[in-house]
Amino acid sequence: MKLFCDEVLATVVPIAVYWVYSGVYMWLGQCQSMDRYRLHPRKEENGKNLVSKRDAVKGVVLQQLLQAATAAAMFTLVGESTATATGRAPQRTWTGTCLTVACQIGVAMAVLDGWQYVWHRCMHLNRFLYRHVHSWHHRLVVPYAFGALYNHPIEGLLLDTMGGALGFLASGMSPRVSIFFFTLCTVKAVDDHCGMWLPGNMFHRCFWNNTAYHDVHHQLRTSGYNFSQPFFVTWDRVFGTHMPYVIEEDRAHGVLRARPMALHTSAGK
Repeated sequence: MKLFCDEVLATVVPIAVYWVYSGVYMWLGQCQSMDRYRLHPRKEENGKNLVSKRDAVKGVVLQQLLQAATAAAMFTLVGESTATATGRAPQRTWTGTCLTVACQIGVAMAVLDGWQYVWHRCMHLNRFLYRHVHSWHHRLVVPYAFGALYNHPIEGLLLDTMGGALGFLASGMSPRVSIFFFTLCTVKAVDDHCGMWLPGNMFHRCFWNNTAYHDVHHQLRTSGYNFSQPFFVTWDRVFGTHMPYVIEEDRAHGVLRARPMALHTSAGK
């Protein structure tokens, strides 16, 4: 493989973006002027989480190595099958190419969402899987940006790596298009775990499945809701696991809070 071929970029770019984007959020999290946009006070991030940030980094690096190895194998197989194909690809207009790419990314997003919902919910319902696998991720009671991919290696391989690979294969996208798709998945995962509700965040405007939505899932009382990730809330709505929320100001701690609507309503009675 060439150093800057599409397959290598599709493997390396999302990893680089993960650390750059999460680094930006971690830097913002250290600015006291940004505390009013946090969903949890600093002391909760440091006191409630059951894993150290050093161990979280180790876990993320391990998952990214597994992802890189899987991507290399996948692109090798896809490249070999493409090389044996005959005939030339039809020429498309610029508009036609954009529509094709948009449809491919849309299909990949839908496939990834469905795959992750099924396995994510299964890991909560099955006591063995939760205790020995998924509970790793929920050691982050208060999520933060670079902890987005902190999972048990089996979960990382099954949900994220295989889910992304299935989305890639089902959509028929090229390795070049997959650079953008896998990078979008990475940025979205980091944003969902960043623990900050920043004004003007485009993901909060474009997706109901966002930082606050996933924060509700990490809360102990509502971890049985909001399984959908990383893009849409469709499957939660279909299967009755959707928990709406409101963003409230916590003046006592100088932060914002994502309050589950059901708990919010019962508390007000």
